[in-house]
Amino acid sequence: MPDFKYVSVAPDGKKIRGKADAISADSLRNQLMAQQLEVKSIRQRRKFTEIEITRRRVPRTEVMHFSRQVAAFVRAGIPLVEALETVREAASNPRMIEILTETEELIQVGVPFSEALARHSDVFPPYYLGILRSAEITGRLDTVLDQLSLYIERDMEARQKIRSALTYPLVIFVMSIVTVVILVSYVLPKFIDFFKGFDAELPTITKVLLDVARFFEDWWWALGLGLLVLILIAVQVNRTDGGQLARDRMILRLPVIGVVAQYTVIERFCRIIAAMMQAGVSLPEAMQAAIDGANNRVYAEAMADVRDGMLEGEGMARPIAATGLFPPAVTQMMRVGEETGTLDHQLESAADYFAKELDYKLARLTSLAEPAVIVIMGVIVGFVAVALVSAMYGIFQGSNTLKG
Repeated sequence: MPDFKYVSVAPDGKKIRGKADAISADSLRNQLMAQQLEVKSIRQRRKFTEIEITRRRVPRTEVMHFSRQVAAFVRAGIPLVEALETVREAASNPRMIEILTETEELIQVGVPFSEALARHSDVFPPYYLGILRSAEITGRLDTVLDQLSLYIERDMEARQKIRSALTYPLVIFVMSIVTVVILVSYVLPKFIDFFKGFDAELPTITKVLLDVARFFEDWWWALGLGLLVLILIAVQVNRTDGGQLARDRMILRLPVIGVVAQYTVIERFCRIIAAMMQAGVSLPEAMQAAIDGANNRVYAEAMADVRDGMLEGEGMARPIAATGLFPPAVTQMMRVGEETGTLDHQLESAADYFAKELDYKLARLTSLAEPAVIVIMGVIVGFVAVALVSAMYGIFQGSNTLKG
């Protein structure tokens, strides 16, 4: 059980400093308030080996299983606090265990479920919390949690497909870089020493190659330092709004990759709004959650304008079409949904459609990336081989001429 230090004030105005064990800081606060003490501060005491340099993360799979398990318990008529306790006992992630413990205590003192989870916004995204708030009002907590677990599962499948599609080309690319580094830093310097022993005119291609090798050998530290500086600058720029906007705009303009990024955002956008509308969330609130979950500044800014247009009574399809960022098929399905009152189902159908299109685009990206990387690697290695063989053939011919 965690150990805490606290500072409180007694009814007579006396300041009290003490130590106590408690399940959480909120639990200790409630204990002190029950003793009619005014709590000024509570701080957890940690051993040196327990100090966290970075905050522990909760995998999305944990959130998915949590949603599905709580939904099953609530549907079975088990009280929410008991359901959370059962899920906590089976949980393996330390951070998730802490969150569930704190959530149990907050619910017991009257804090709504969604508000308790909102204290951990790095684990539960805005769309998740927005759907939960609506579920608490409508009394459909089990159904909504099932929908959330299904959405998270689909989102993870899409992310996994992207990672799987890019893994092989990335491995080839890394191996190509390693090969070039070995050639430049180890193999070619040996040939420089070898060719110095012969008084022969080397071919131009060989001279260029040896000059490149000599440059890397003499200035590798400057290149490494320059690369490090560029990475640091890129990281700092990426932390700014303008840098993120420029990055996302550049990604969307790339051939093939841009289409994959576009379809990923559109699929997520349609899926989030469809899930929230089915849970009874108002469309403007669902739109805000989709903006927060877009992970693309270009689309986020455009959808913010769409939300403003919706609040002014323009509907959804017309402002979406005005952005120019969505294919006509999406806007047409939205228009049909608005006219027939089936916008949530239309958006869910659009999400399924773009999920399939995303699979196709990923397969195409993989089929293009693999041969492209192999060709680039072959050109580099072929250039080195031709340069070295040409020089050795010239030296061999020169030595035969001298003998003749």
